[in-house]
Amino acid sequence: MSEVVAAPPIGRPALVLNADYRPLSYYPLSLWCWQDVVKAVFLDRVDIIAEYDHVVRSPSFEMRLPSVIALREFVRQDRKPAFTRFNVFLRDGFACVYCHSPHDLTFDHVIPRSKGGRTSWDNIVAACSPCNLKKGGRMPRDVRMHPAIKPARPSNYQLQEIGRKFPPHHLHETWMDYLYWDVELES
Repeated sequence: MSEVVAAPPIGRPALVLNADYRPLSYYPLSLWCWQDVVKAVFLDRVDIIAEYDHVVRSPSFEMRLPSVIALREFVRQDRKPAFTRFNVFLRDGFACVYCHSPHDLTFDHVIPRSKGGRTSWDNIVAACSPCNLKKGGRMPRDVRMHPAIKPARPSNYQLQEIGRKFPPHHLHETWMDYLYWDVELES
C-alpha cells in the first residue's frame, strides 16, 4: 500500500507533468531532483504548479522548492518503448509468466536461442530462476510450460497503464491531484 504524506520526500523531488498535466511516467514515477527543477524554472521550460514549504536561497535569490511542475512544451509519448529488462518485467507485471512468482526474475527465451529464437519483444518473457532452469533450452510444448501471456511489444500507453498498478510507497499530498492509481491508497 502507498501512503500519502505531508512531509516532503527525501531530496524534495518534483512530480513532472507533461504540458497536458498528465505525468510523463507512472512507473517509474516521473520525478526530477530539486536542482534540475530549479534549473528548468530559470530556463523558463516549466510552470510551477505546487510548492513545498522549503526555501532555497542564494545571495541574490530566494524561492520555495516546487513539488509539482508542468512542462511548457508537450512531449509526445507515442514512440515505441525501448526493449529493456525493466520494460519486459513491467509488461509482464513483475511476475514469472509460468508460476506468477515475483521473486528472482530473469529473462526467458520462449523459443530457445539454440532453436532459432531471437532476443525480441515477441520471444522474451519474465521468468523466475527456478522456472527458467526447469524449462532450460527446450520448447514450451516439450516441458508443458506455456507463458500465461503471449509476448508482444507493448505500447507506451500499455506500459503506463501497467505501471499504475505499482504506486511508490510514499506520495506527497501535492501530487495526488495529478496521479490516478489502479489501487487503493492509504491516507
